[in-house]
Amino acid sequence: MGWEIERKFLVRGDDWRAGARGELCRQGYLSSAPERVVRVRIMGVRANLTIKGLAVGLTRPEFEYAIPPREAEELLKLCEQPLIEKTRYRVSHAGLVWEVDEFHGANAGLVLAECELEAEEQAIIAPDWVGEDVSGDSRYFNANLVNHPFSAW
Repeated sequence: MGWEIERKFLVRGDDWRAGARGELCRQGYLSSAPERVVRVRIMGVRANLTIKGLAVGLTRPEFEYAIPPREAEELLKLCEQPLIEKTRYRVSHAGLVWEVDEFHGANAGLVLAECELEAEEQAIIAPDWVGEDVSGDSRYFNANLVNHPFSAW
C-alpha cells in the first residue's frame, strides 16, 4: 500500500520561477469525498488514475496507476466540473523537490508549493519564496477547489 506524506504552502513572489520549467496539468475528480478522493490527471503525455484515502495528520493512503491518455480524456468528461487546470513546476532546494502549482481558470491567482516527505516529522529547509503552511487547511485541497474555487473566496 502506498502512503503520501505532504506539506503544502502558499508561495510568495516570483523568485521560484528562476530556472523552473512547467508542464500543463488537467485533473478532475470522480469522487471528492474526503474519505475517498478519486482523481484523473493528464500531465503532458502521461495520465494517471489516483485514489487517496482520508488523511491522518499529514499522512494518507495513496494508490496511483498509469492509464492510457485517451481513456483519461474520456474519464475527465465524467468528472465533477470545472476541471482543475494548472501549470506544475518542479524546483529543487535543500534535498527536496518542491512542486509549485500555478492555477488557471476559476483558481487563477493561486500559487501553492508542495513537498513530499519520508516522515511527518522530517525537517525541511524551505526556500525564501515559501510562505504560510496551509497543509491542514482543506480550502487548498485540489479536490475542494473544484466546488469552492479561489476566485470565489
